[in-house]
Amino acid sequence: MELDLDYPTLGDLKARAKRRLPYFAWEYLDSGTGGDMAIRRSRAALDDVVLAPAVLKGRTVPDLGTTLLGRSYSRPWGVSPVGMTGLFWPGAEITLARHCVAQGLPFGLSTVAAASVEDLAPHVGDRGWFQLYPPAEPAHCDDLLARAKAAGFHTLILTVDVPGPSRRERQRRGGLRTPPSITPRLLWHSIQRPAWALAVAKAGTPTVRGLAKYASAHEPARHVGLAPHAAPDADLYHRIRKMWDGPIIAKGVLVPSDAVMLRDLGFDAVWVSNHGGRQFDGPPGSATALPLVRAAVGADYPVIYDGAIESGLDVLRAIALGADFVMLGRPWLWGVAAFGAAGVAHVTHILTEDVTSGMVQMGLTRPVEVRDRLWDKVAAGA
Repeated sequence: MELDLDYPTLGDLKARAKRRLPYFAWEYLDSGTGGDMAIRRSRAALDDVVLAPAVLKGRTVPDLGTTLLGRSYSRPWGVSPVGMTGLFWPGAEITLARHCVAQGLPFGLSTVAAASVEDLAPHVGDRGWFQLYPPAEPAHCDDLLARAKAAGFHTLILTVDVPGPSRRERQRRGGLRTPPSITPRLLWHSIQRPAWALAVAKAGTPTVRGLAKYASAHEPARHVGLAPHAAPDADLYHRIRKMWDGPIIAKGVLVPSDAVMLRDLGFDAVWVSNHGGRQFDGPPGSATALPLVRAAVGADYPVIYDGAIESGLDVLRAIALGADFVMLGRPWLWGVAAFGAAGVAHVTHILTEDVTSGMVQMGLTRPVEVRDRLWDKVAAGA
């Protein structure tokens, strides 16, 4: 089997991942909250972005290297943190971190991943970003930050759009509790996916290992959506800033005035995201908000984006709308669930070829140049 012929798109990897994952795991990965309208808005907003090809430019040689927050990356995209990553394939966090080190990409680890920061310490190199869901107990929050720093994570992502839990109805209908516990229903779903079941049997049932240290008999370590946690506010930011000497990114920004407030508060970058549609079903698609946020914070302030990226063309669309960097969550997990480390490498291969091809068609040598190829902008200057 040749992956590039049999699975030429991220959608092909998605289809194989769905066939290999138990129903409850797939529903957790694929779903948002409510009617999944926020997910669909993100997809529709990207589909509406039209780019202009170029003629008589010769063949350009694209350079995908990108600098963000003082660090160089080989491409303008990376691995977004995803809760319970190891649920979608045992060891997924380590597989993804190793790939990021090899390819020069940022790797994001969630507070509520199945692996802890200590698990990742031997594998993350200098590519680690840590996403903080702050525990309600300040001492636990302080300790978690110290652990992340000691493990080699240099960039902190403060999730600012989760003041409380969401309902996530598809996840509930799938029967998944967080952290997972074996029920007859989940067992039945699992045995229908023998490759996944065997891998989990060898590795053990995934849990939120990073929070296990803070568990008690009365309050076991649980998913952030269920366990008590601190609702982020300005005081929390100031306290974290005193403890963290690296860049701090505000993740989950859609409203332009909020982006300005966060910039002025001292955040080093804002991350435009509707949380994959998993927190609130009412907001716009991330790509709808992106150009408004860019206009509000100015041309030079770092803006990161995620939301419905399913191709290299989508990466270019996001950059055209104002993103400096694009993070993907679900596609990497499609890759690891489909083919393990080879599937993860194939995601980078697909994105690289697709972005390069699109840049050649538009006569571009640097990704940021795509901002001048927005169709509306080109047509207005005709």
